[in-house]
Amino acid sequence: MTRDPAPLPAPPRLRAADIESLAADLAPYGAEDVEHRLGPLAAAALHREQPAAALLATRGPAQAGDALAAIVRCFVLGAETTRRALDTALPRCGSAGLERLGLIRSSGTAGQDAVRASVDLRPVDAVDHTGSTTWWVASDLGAMRTRGPLHAEHVLGVGGASVTLAGLTVRDRRARTLDLGTGCGIQALHAARHSEAVVATDVSPRALAYAAFNAALAGVELDLRAGSMLDPVRGEQFDLVVSNPPFVITPRSLTDDALPTYTYRDGGMAGDALVRALVTDVGGVLAPGGVAQLLGNWEHRTGEDWTERVGAWLDASGLDGWVVQREVLDPAEYAELWLRDGGALREQDPAAWDRTMTAWLADFAARGVDAVGLGFVVLRRPVGAVPTLRRLEEQRGAAPGPLGPHLADVLASHDLVTGLDDDTLLGLRLRTAADVTEERHLRPGASGPQAIVLRQGGGFGRTVPVDTALAGLVGACDGELTLGQLTGGLAAVLEVDLGSLRAELLGPVRQLVTDGFLQVV
Repeated sequence: MTRDPAPLPAPPRLRAADIESLAADLAPYGAEDVEHRLGPLAAAALHREQPAAALLATRGPAQAGDALAAIVRCFVLGAETTRRALDTALPRCGSAGLERLGLIRSSGTAGQDAVRASVDLRPVDAVDHTGSTTWWVASDLGAMRTRGPLHAEHVLGVGGASVTLAGLTVRDRRARTLDLGTGCGIQALHAARHSEAVVATDVSPRALAYAAFNAALAGVELDLRAGSMLDPVRGEQFDLVVSNPPFVITPRSLTDDALPTYTYRDGGMAGDALVRALVTDVGGVLAPGGVAQLLGNWEHRTGEDWTERVGAWLDASGLDGWVVQREVLDPAEYAELWLRDGGALREQDPAAWDRTMTAWLADFAARGVDAVGLGFVVLRRPVGAVPTLRRLEEQRGAAPGPLGPHLADVLASHDLVTGLDDDTLLGLRLRTAADVTEERHLRPGASGPQAIVLRQGGGFGRTVPVDTALAGLVGACDGELTLGQLTGGLAAVLEVDLGSLRAELLGPVRQLVTDGFLQVV
């Protein structure tokens, strides 16, 4: 649903000397510096795509020679500035170097001549087990800057989905990593910090040009390849695959004039077939023990639980699988989300908006879609012949922190408990994790709790209801006694049969170890 989106300028050019100069000019500044320069009010408004406060916060000082304000006004806010301001702010590269790189367009060559950015260029701070760094990442100008619908070949910057995927990716050392559908290249930059080699693919030549520029600006070497889905890497193996694929469920009945098939979000398949294909096929490029992590959307169809539908994909993959659904939208909410994502607003053309919405809802209705789930998938090629992990769950709301380390710990703990028989488990010493708290809920005057809940401070922030016996066991896990000794003492205190108590507790204990509530000493 577009009305003549603005034509796209050429993507940035690879000019080594100018890129090196620009990298040196930008090196002192990171995302925190930009936030501090804008102030909390303007920074918060800008996160909501409201630039007025940020324009006001940077207007006066930029004219007085404030380097960071000039950079932000030009490349983050898209405001008009002058060659002189950029020459002062970026002295090594200067406006001439920016122009050679294709990052700005100018009305002339004099210092006072007006300049506007041709790209969005902003800092991204990254923190992982290797330390911290900042990249300046270029992408196409967004709807806030173009003030209209996006072009079908728009290359997206670092948005919420990119941040989510980066946060949930496991970051241990990997020999070879694949970033499938790299876009502007942000996941590949993250992967390069803990991988010996990174291959990044995309069907869009424009996206690959941006990824090449961003890698050069960051001083990172990537193997960039053009092609759809797994085609560019068939026959190869990777230890890690990450993908923020074009998973948006788009009605195929709409013409490009009514609803462009945005390359960054629409893979050209009907319904959720693209995510299904990726789940079932990605094992073909995974090395033994290799992990694939991808974002996805899937349909909830009438009369079928979503876990049945997506679970069938896991079964067909032959891989260990863990699916987490983070959000559920009804069909109208889903269509509105992605119409606005493309820069469409109902107030601009109510009739066109309503026609597109009607077609989108009719497409869902034709397949009996009641809702759409949004979440992520973790897949792993088993080292042995048989998968041992099949988990589909719903965890709504924001996680307390990055999920990557937690997911890695859960995979390792799953492997540990899966390989232990009960006798070996009883011989372990366990410790309650430091982030676990216990809540007891009592009615006034009651002699005992009506409910006991264990709450996890990290990971997903899980809450697990437990009974008195399991609560007592968890409370006693301090790493001193074995699980067998603790259950023996607990049986004596509760005056119950030891065999029955162990049969009751060992299953929940395995799950608590897997999810990180209990840790092996």
